[in-house]
Amino acid sequence: MANTNILDAERESFHRFFECWLDEQNQRLHDLTFAAKNNTTATTTAATNPATTTAAINTSSTSLGKLVERVVKHYEHYYEVKSRWAKQDVLGMLSPSWLSSLEDAFLWIGGWRPSMAFHLFLSKSGLQLEARVSEFMRGFCSSSSKGNLADLSSHQLTQMDQMQQRTVKEERDISEKMAKQQEAVADSSMVNLSHVITELMNAGSGDDPVAEEDPRVESALASKEQGLEEILHRADNLRLRTLKSITHILTPIQAVHFLIAAAELHLRVHDWGKEKDATTHAHSSQP
Repeated sequence: MANTNILDAERESFHRFFECWLDEQNQRLHDLTFAAKNNTTATTTAATNPATTTAAINTSSTSLGKLVERVVKHYEHYYEVKSRWAKQDVLGMLSPSWLSSLEDAFLWIGGWRPSMAFHLFLSKSGLQLEARVSEFMRGFCSSSSKGNLADLSSHQLTQMDQMQQRTVKEERDISEKMAKQQEAVADSSMVNLSHVITELMNAGSGDDPVAEEDPRVESALASKEQGLEEILHRADNLRLRTLKSITHILTPIQAVHFLIAAAELHLRVHDWGKEKDATTHAHSSQP
């Protein structure tokens, strides 16, 4: 296990990376929102001028597809960096000190629960469908919302359902492995080691740092951390694969709407959590 000062420095370094990544995520949100609005303008123009329809749709779809690829690459970069840091400090990655208490309460193995992505998708799809129905009821049929998550084909819905089932199954498998890893902290070797170290400390003068730094402790904890690292890697891998699969099932403009919703939720929960922690800290520091 690494020196405490070194670990603190490493966690602070990843914290800075995470904050920079969030800033970039905010820029990606701006890019996605701008692209969605441009697509709305292009769709409206194409609807009023049939001669430009094919060219406008093809150009828009290509540019949106490239934007979606860039956003997914942004997530890939995050998980690549996180994987490297996990090899040095898996405990820091599982209990991130740079997240708010609100975010921490909803963590699943160091990140967001993959099945949550499908709830996000269904929520956004439902909201856009409600908006479409509302427009129809008011006798207003706009082409500006065409192609969003309210326009899902039966094939897309079937694919999404199958993907959700596979994701939930793998998520449960990872959760079960995590449960076994957590239970292993009380296996016979750990219980015996804790007793031996306690006896050594009692035989000395109070807290015995020599006993606490026994190489057997280092070895026992290292094996537990290795198991945690493997589980974290599987969880992050499932998170990234879920994101990629959903964007592949959707059309470019639908993927843009989904990624906008994901970024908005992520950034706002982060902000709300930070504000809540700051308020709690301010109240607790008052005399």
